[in-house]
Amino acid sequence: MARLYVVATPIGNLGDMTPRAIETLKSVDLIAAEDTRVTRALLNHFGIDTPCVSNHQHNEEQRAASLPQRMLDEELDVAVVTDAGTPCISDPGSVLAREAAALGIEVLAVPGPTAMASALSVSGFDTREFAFYGFLPRQKKELREKLLSMKRSGNPIGVVHESPHRVIELVRVIAETLPLCRISASCDLTKLYEKTIRGTADEVLEMLESNAKAEKGEYCLVLDMSDVQLEQEREESSASLEAQLFEELLNGFDLRQAAMTLTERGHKRNDVYKARTNVQRFLDDLIAEYTTEEEDETDE
Repeated sequence: MARLYVVATPIGNLGDMTPRAIETLKSVDLIAAEDTRVTRALLNHFGIDTPCVSNHQHNEEQRAASLPQRMLDEELDVAVVTDAGTPCISDPGSVLAREAAALGIEVLAVPGPTAMASALSVSGFDTREFAFYGFLPRQKKELREKLLSMKRSGNPIGVVHESPHRVIELVRVIAETLPLCRISASCDLTKLYEKTIRGTADEVLEMLESNAKAEKGEYCLVLDMSDVQLEQEREESSASLEAQLFEELLNGFDLRQAAMTLTERGHKRNDVYKARTNVQRFLDDLIAEYTTEEEDETDE
């Protein structure tokens, strides 16, 4: 019976190659590789001589149109691998897996390294919920729209990939578009010079710009957008706080006490201060208008 194995390979450190992955690559009849040259170097290191065929982003549709049927006809076991990490996650493999499954071929995972999980694990963020976005658009307008869409999705954590030559520009746009976004940027994961920097988008941007070696090594960035408020959200938040302040005034508190109450409920001090200022301004204007009307009546 033909089987398709989705095999994860090291993202840097060859010591992360699992015994099961080695055994699978030795036992299958054929390996579908993103880049046969890269995979052949890996196979040689582990003494594996299984034949390879290419399966990359430019030919996967064509490969998937014929290979699964061949697997059935010849009862072949095939492994799909990429240059590094887990196939089908921002890498080729999903089309081949889809077509194989459609023909009734069993598709099995041989799990192992993935940059996404590694970056999440060292971020220090609350990663119980997250979304993976892979590589983001390159054009600034499309990039900004995507970042805003990510924030509006309601998922606080987003994971993205970026090349070393574009990472500074990406972080710069993040800082402009999503103020207060926190970033954990991991480079060269599992390799000798693995490095992770953390901070707000502005802080991470400053660290990258001051690092002469920033443009070396692939990046995986974890974005924590939980503290980000878009313009519309800030207006809605402010209006909500103002309404709560008026409610506390009606309950007998003065404005200072009302503001303290909102802060104790967990609202941010800056937001409460802005709302308090707006309410104070409204009350001052109201008093001034009432005083003017009284003076006009006295003059008459």
